[in-house]
Order: sequence, then C-alpha cells, then structure tokens
Amino acid sequence: MISRFHFPGRLPDGGEVALPDDLAHHALRVLRLRDGEPLVLFDGEGGEVEARLAVRGKAGFAVLGERRPFDRESPLRAVLVQALAAGDKMDWVVQKAVELGVAAIQPVQAERSVLRLAGERADKRRAHWQQVAVSACEQSGRNRIPEVAPIQPLLQWLAAARGQAAWVLAPGGGDGLPAGERPEGVVHVLVGPEGGWTEGELAACDAAGVRRMTLGPRVLRTETAGLAALAVLQARWGDF
Repeated sequence: MISRFHFPGRLPDGGEVALPDDLAHHALRVLRLRDGEPLVLFDGEGGEVEARLAVRGKAGFAVLGERRPFDRESPLRAVLVQALAAGDKMDWVVQKAVELGVAAIQPVQAERSVLRLAGERADKRRAHWQQVAVSACEQSGRNRIPEVAPIQPLLQWLAAARGQAAWVLAPGGGDGLPAGERPEGVVHVLVGPEGGWTEGELAACDAAGVRRMTLGPRVLRTETAGLAALAVLQARWGDF
C-alpha cells in the first residue's frame, strides 16, 4: 500500500513542499521510504494529493501531483459521547471510532469515571487523542479529521444538547437499536465509564430527551459498547 500522511496546513496546488520534521522522520527512519517513492498527502480540507518523496540529506520533501476529490465520509453524522476511561482505553476508543467513520468524539466526565482530568492535563490528553485520530485517518483512508472536543462534565453537555437526536447506552433497560429513517443532522451515542452511569445521570439523560438504548442481554465494556453501537448504526444508516 502507498503510505498516507496528514500534512499540517493547506497543501498548495502543485509544486514542492518540505515535510515537517516528525513526518519526515516517520517516512525516512520508521517506514524507511526511499527517494522517489509514491506518497499520498491530505490536509484535512477534503481530498488527497498524490506525491513523490524527494530525499535531500536528512530532509524530506514531497513533489505534489493532482488533488483527487476522494471523500470517504459516512452519510451518518455520528458523534460518540464517551465517558472518560482509564489507561489506554480512550486511545483505543478514539482510534477505532475514527476507523468506523465517527464524525466527532466528545469526551465527558462522569461520576464514576476513574480517570479525572482538568486544566493542563486535560489539554494535553485531548491533544494526544487528536493525534490518535489523525493517525487513524492516515491508516483508514479518511481525508477529513474528526475533532476530539474539549472534555465537558456530562451535565454540561446535556444542557447544550437538548432537542438533538441522542441515545444513551443503558444495559438492562431501554429499547433496542433505533429503526426507521436516518435522523436529520447529527446522531449522538452516549457511553458510560467502567462503572456505568449512575441513576442520577440516567435520569438527567431522560430529562434532556436522550433515549435509552440497550445492545442486548450482555454487558459490554466501555471500550466495546460505543464501537459496537457505531458499527450497527453504520450498517443501518451509514455506508456499511
């Protein structure tokens, strides 16, 4: 497969661009690409650009070809509202949700979240997750990068999301997966933390018009549940 890279900043129409140091290091030192090898670059503005690698000493450049208007975005505009999870689970969720075509990821702080983030730590983790999303786009062929939004408390998010199409995963209660025509606009899927939602949080979801949804008789882990729901919704309303 031809290597794909996200280029920070708008790619010009034709000509040559210098590869940023981290991108050049990955291409030359990690992947060991050679001078003249083909590349695909994308800048997140839609489409992708065929290019050729030009190596000069330790520096890398890309000789640009045509921008191809490939758009691999799903017609389902799904936002994963994921309660913070500990360890590397959030990395896994972000990576796989992007592969599954999610439009955006909204991390939320839940009462039972083991991971607690605020201030500079929250900003650093968000930046890390955004880079995970970029890498997942490089691998999966997406040319538009989903945003990982700033962390919000669940109740704050609910207050701003009233009236929008949203389902909260609630094992042991709620309806099955939604049927009928795809809703207009964005669809939100809420996933709780390792310890699950509290009754108070579920009541707040009810009050905000978020519908409860179950994925069957088995209880799925937080890093599994949202991805399973996204996959089924993509099959029902998306491009699977």
